[in-house]
Amino acid sequence: MKGRLLVQNAMMVLPNRIVQGDLRVSNGLIKTIAPMGGLQPEMDEVIIDATGLHLLPGAIDPHVHFRDPGNPEKEDLESGSRAAAAGGITSFLDMPNTSPNATNRLAIEEKINQAQKKAVTHHGFFIGATNNNISDLQNVEGMDGVCGIKIFMGSSTGDLLVHEQKYLENIFANTGGIIATHAEDEKRLQSRISKYKHRKDIAAHAECRDIECALIATKRASALAKDYSHRLHIVHLTSGEEADWLASNKGDLITTEVCTQHLTFDQDDVEKLGVRALMNPPIRYTEDREKLWNRLKDGTIDCIVTDHAPHTLESKSVGFPNAPAGMPGVETSLPLMLTHAVEGRCSVSEVVKWMCAGPAKVYGIKNKGHLKEGYDGDLTLVDLENRRIIQDSDTWTKVGWTPYEGMELTGWPMYTIVDGNVVHRREPEGPLRGKSISLPGSTGRVLKFNKI
Repeated sequence: MKGRLLVQNAMMVLPNRIVQGDLRVSNGLIKTIAPMGGLQPEMDEVIIDATGLHLLPGAIDPHVHFRDPGNPEKEDLESGSRAAAAGGITSFLDMPNTSPNATNRLAIEEKINQAQKKAVTHHGFFIGATNNNISDLQNVEGMDGVCGIKIFMGSSTGDLLVHEQKYLENIFANTGGIIATHAEDEKRLQSRISKYKHRKDIAAHAECRDIECALIATKRASALAKDYSHRLHIVHLTSGEEADWLASNKGDLITTEVCTQHLTFDQDDVEKLGVRALMNPPIRYTEDREKLWNRLKDGTIDCIVTDHAPHTLESKSVGFPNAPAGMPGVETSLPLMLTHAVEGRCSVSEVVKWMCAGPAKVYGIKNKGHLKEGYDGDLTLVDLENRRIIQDSDTWTKVGWTPYEGMELTGWPMYTIVDGNVVHRREPEGPLRGKSISLPGSTGRVLKFNKI
């Protein structure tokens, strides 16, 4: 459904400046940007008075696990996309470690089919690599909705794992597009698990899955990318050493991302939050967090993601080391980063660069990531003045909790807009949870990608 919308009196975050004005969406596309305002309403147009609000491009989260199919008690494409919309995210890229794994065209087509019925935001999907599915990877190359190939070089949630050199070389040598890799070295990881299996304290998690484990895999994947001239994206960077190494070695073929939680939490938060903060790769140390910020600011890190990977609190309650790794994050990522901006850690324009333009550039997502005439009418109107404390009960994710419970955040999306249609709305003094507007499948489309 292509919407008609007029936003008036907004502080518009344009590619090169922030200026007050009006923006019109017609037939789902940004038709007119008027920096000084003055646009007059037209017939059958939804009008939003955005006085006091900042207008951003819809955020893009290129790393989510919506658990569909296989684990609907944790999340599905409807609940995950509604949670994303509540957080100002208008497009997502979903990972393949579902049940069954998305490792062939049939599984991808079924995911797309389900998203078209359930989602309220735009959507794309990774195909998972195995030791022997080269023909399947080749069969979806260039297909609408397929953003890239995901390789798990180290074992994590699910059973997708490719770590032997001959299989990795085969994938890099015989596929196109982008390879996104979970970079942890499986050999080192397995050698260390036995040494730490007696530990019940959560600090052991970062000690076991240590920085060297990540760095070895990052260097190995980078070498493969250069040997075979293949685009590589290293997901959820966690350590300062990796970031520093990539600053000097990534070149033009390699991009990377960082999660909001790795920019926010450190070892003290892990101790306080316990299994709520458990994820792979782990939350690390203060010095890592600070180096990640530095490398984000200098352009080494290309975009910000959530790695939204929900598990129920019941399953988490068994404690470390048996609790599953992963946490929800799509509905808090933009407010969290805008809170960092308001507190002086970065600028609002930088947040837009990292959460809108950056993911669109990395994956070649067509027509998204900027407020530009002719681009898709995916928008987020945020309030940078209204600080609210989030509780578990405010969330849309099926698991019903957030690692940021009790934190005071600002930059909450008051309107989230997909193709010119309002899909989520908050009132200034109303419930923080807000209201979902769209019916399942009524908004959002399968994403299209430029050839990279």
